Amino acid sequence: MLDYSQYFRLTEQPLPDNRAGIFDRLQADEIIKHDVGDKWNITNLGAILFAVDLNEFDSSLSRKSVRFMAYDGKDRAATVTHRLDGKKGYAVGFEGLVEFINDFLPKNEHIKDALRESHPLFPKLAIRELVANALIHQDMTITGAGPQIELFSDRIEITNPGKPLIQTDRMIDLPPRSRNEALASLMRRMGICEEQGSGLDKVISQVELFQLPPPLFRETSSAMQVVLYGPRNFASMTPDERIRACYHHAVLKFLSGERMKNATLCDRFGIDRGNAAQASAVIKKALEAEYIKVADPDHPRAGYVPIWA
Repeated sequence: MLDYSQYFRLTEQPLPDNRAGIFDRLQADEIIKHDVGDKWNITNLGAILFAVDLNEFDSSLSRKSVRFMAYDGKDRAATVTHRLDGKKGYAVGFEGLVEFINDFLPKNEHIKDALRESHPLFPKLAIRELVANALIHQDMTITGAGPQIELFSDRIEITNPGKPLIQTDRMIDLPPRSRNEALASLMRRMGICEEQGSGLDKVISQVELFQLPPPLFRETSSAMQVVLYGPRNFASMTPDERIRACYHHAVLKFLSGERMKNATLCDRFGIDRGNAAQASAVIKKALEAEYIKVADPDHPRAGYVPIWA
């Protein structure tokens, strides 16, 4: 019922050559627990990570499998073109899931050295980090709901059950808080998620590199959702998106020991330096909304930092 060989591969341990050695290692990581006689029990942790088929387990676990849906349009009224109800444990199926999603992502074609190259509209690293976050930070006590990934023509939405434990506007800089520490710890050891909570930093950095609209971290009454948008230039972004992108940029600069300036924001938005007034207008709005502040009131040209800095 467990793909134990994947446990040894992902944790980079040699596979023991006898049954007792295998059971000892699985027991040490609480994948299984010894029962009376020669009996063993599979723990919830073991099942959710290494199940060959989650449907073979209790419904409270089988309903935590990942669901993927692709729509032929911008809303849920559009035709569902592809659907996948995952059945493997998270660790066993993670790489395959990420590859499956990336295969469906829309792609831009570029001509380089007379050869046509395809590039995904969404950064692969961002998809990987956001899917891993959804698996780790979900509320396992909410029954009948698991992580869900929905691909629309202009965006991808990744949802996990459970309200976030951190304010959505502080997720980039604050250390992560996990409801499922044993799950998170083992997934970190296997390299599926970040060791020190820098995953969202990487997501934002990739979004800036691709000059995409800023991701939206949205909290609902019983779930956490991250929306990653497809390419849109500065002129096509909404005022809220411009302010959010400005804030995210200021956070990244602050975390790297720098300060956001008009010039760096121009680069983030792809604004020509001759149109720097457009970046100035965004900075003004972000100041008014109290997302950022002047780093040094005595030297206004010194740049800007997040309001909480």
